[in-house]
Amino acid sequence: MARKLAAALAFLIVLLLAASGGLYLYLRTSLPQIEGEVALPGLSAPAQIKRDPNGVAYITARSANDAWFALGFAHAQDRLWQMDFQRRMGAGRLSEVMGAATLGLDRFMRQLGLYRVAEENLKALSDEAREVLESYAAGVNAFISRRPGALPPEFLLLRYKPEKWRPADSIVWGRLMALTLSDNMRWEILRARLAKRVTPQQLADLFPGAPRRETPTTLADAGAIDYEKLWAALPVDMLGVGASNEWTLSGAHSATGKPILANDPHLRFGMPNLWYLARLEAPGLTLTGATVPGVPFFILGHNGAIAWGLTTTHSDTQDLFVERVDQGDARLYQTPQGPRPFETRPETIKVRGGDAVELVVRSTRHGPVVSDIMPGAREALPRGMPGAGAADTAKEGEVMALSFAGLSPDDRTSEALYRVNRARDWSGFLAALKDFHSPQHNFVFADTAGNVGFISAGRVPVRRTGDGRLPAPGWNGEYDWTGWLPFDSLPRAFNPASGVIVNANNKPAADAVALGSDFDVTYRARRILDLIAIDPRPSVDSVAAMQLDSVSMAARDLIPILTQVEPNDDRARRAVAMLKAWDGRMDRRRAEPLIFSAWLRELNRLLYADELGPLFADYWDLRPDVVELMLTQRRQWCDDVTTPARETCEERVALALDRALDFIAERYGRNPADWRWGDAHQAKLSHPVLGKLPLLWRLSDVQMPSDGDAFTVNRGQANVSDAAEPFTHIQGAVYRAVYDLADLDNSRFMQASGQSGNPLSPFYANLARRWRDGRTIRIPAAPAAGPKEKIAVLTLNPQRR
Repeated sequence: MARKLAAALAFLIVLLLAASGGLYLYLRTSLPQIEGEVALPGLSAPAQIKRDPNGVAYITARSANDAWFALGFAHAQDRLWQMDFQRRMGAGRLSEVMGAATLGLDRFMRQLGLYRVAEENLKALSDEAREVLESYAAGVNAFISRRPGALPPEFLLLRYKPEKWRPADSIVWGRLMALTLSDNMRWEILRARLAKRVTPQQLADLFPGAPRRETPTTLADAGAIDYEKLWAALPVDMLGVGASNEWTLSGAHSATGKPILANDPHLRFGMPNLWYLARLEAPGLTLTGATVPGVPFFILGHNGAIAWGLTTTHSDTQDLFVERVDQGDARLYQTPQGPRPFETRPETIKVRGGDAVELVVRSTRHGPVVSDIMPGAREALPRGMPGAGAADTAKEGEVMALSFAGLSPDDRTSEALYRVNRARDWSGFLAALKDFHSPQHNFVFADTAGNVGFISAGRVPVRRTGDGRLPAPGWNGEYDWTGWLPFDSLPRAFNPASGVIVNANNKPAADAVALGSDFDVTYRARRILDLIAIDPRPSVDSVAAMQLDSVSMAARDLIPILTQVEPNDDRARRAVAMLKAWDGRMDRRRAEPLIFSAWLRELNRLLYADELGPLFADYWDLRPDVVELMLTQRRQWCDDVTTPARETCEERVALALDRALDFIAERYGRNPADWRWGDAHQAKLSHPVLGKLPLLWRLSDVQMPSDGDAFTVNRGQANVSDAAEPFTHIQGAVYRAVYDLADLDNSRFMQASGQSGNPLSPFYANLARRWRDGRTIRIPAAPAAGPKEKIAVLTLNPQRR
């Protein structure tokens, strides 16, 4: 009997192994063909896609349209599911394949109407730009219809097939980025919530980069808008997550005698990375740098004559308007000219495994009514309006509408990218950027003739009055937008006398008040300028090394203040002594960065959690500029208002240190010799679907100790309000490039994951550790391979009729 059971068990194991092996072999067919030949409809002549040993795609074609076709084909080969995920997100169609978990995000996207905006933007483009989008879409569709094997694993797991690619699918990515990189709506709502708990002076303290005034303040007390519900309904994690570094040096300030341009955009990590490295050549067209799968244009890079980079400006391009609903007819809202009907449109969100959700999207003259995304808002629609519930359960006295430059139907940002790719000098570059509408970005420029330049390109609203920092009345017209800042008034420089241009999301010009006031703190920009001063004529390698600098100027500013504390015990004294001897370098192998970061985290809690109460977690961050202000000029924050005693700053600093050391000891042991910043600060690159599944995340995700913090040039942003992983590295330089204008083939590149989005591919995560360690690659005119490496060549032939 025992032998029979053993035999049966062995047979079952063999069956399972065979099934697993069969599944694995089938999944392997999802890897693209990268060698040989393939015949495709839509090409006018043969084109080639060569892949170097890193997986970088080199595309050559006999016409520009065939080159764009081949790029679309290559993108689809390597990143088809990522492309589909992005377009579904922009269209508010994730729930069709992912179920109710994404319903909130879909409702938000439908409310904004991003995909409808993309379709209108397509109409505003030139015939030439539309032709590029159409050729690219044809290449994507050629792969979708002619793929020889299985779809990428995500399609199999979610059990659906991709639809054909449309030109608007490419444009909607730009609308998503405009939304992601614009955080004014989020800050307006948070400020309105805070204004209900703190004084105007305290509110100004919490935002020290802002003017010492908050207007209009009356709406902080408006009762009809539930700011708490609105905040909870917003996808706040995807809003305002961008940062970047860029600098360019003239030939007089470089070892090459020609300009050097450095750029590293910072975005939230993911697997795969956003960027896809490529080189594209066709008659009259040479482009090298960073593309985005789903988009034909090179977002960052060089074209053989010029190089360009960008950072987010963080200008104020969003305003929230409180609209008064007409008391006699809830289908109307008040305007300066009298009642006006809401614009409405029906939307249906299909939900996998559930019933479809029917919406009625309302808009006012200012924009979409974003307060309708709040739970219960759909039931709050007036009786008789399509989509209304059985009862009017909410105050329909007021609603909130969003004005946003990124929702303009005439936005021509795609046109600007098309023309930037073809610009040959500064005048052509400027002419192209007149059409760069949203989101506003700071562009740096350099050319092979030796010129350098800078411009903050994009649409910024002109307000009749007010500063856009809090929701404003929409019924009286006083705070309306009256147009856009003229292009010629935007901050710019061409061949400045200093020969040096640096931006790290800091204020782009001293007189840039009209752009807004929520610019990033200056720590990274200051450090870059210091590094340039130390090495006034750096080489390309030296500039690449600057991008990896991990000195925190925030730490250097705060450590002299914090270490004045009188420690409470020997453990704290040792920690203070360690920090006094530390140079502020956020090295993953050292203990001091962990001590400093944990101390600063606890100090933020002790300084203002008592005043902010339940809003504390939504404002909580390391905020070194706020802490410095509170410890030096606004010391009344040190008092805990929930106790009868009056606490001093010295007491709060000492207590914060004790709590920080308790936190570290609990997680990493009691011996400081065993502490490492990299144990807490690990770059975490997760797949949005596979990364959430048991076991599969081990195949799809990458996690590794990393340097830096939110204030270092080598940015290491974390979410300190995350109780489980407060220092996990979630955002940073997902792409690094250094362009050598003396020899553009000598330019350096790196992206954070790999070229492929398929976990079974050797190019899925092959670049991740090299990215972490600061290594770079070149993308010269012809791909290169080592003795044991090979160049994969795929020839695309026109299909014979």
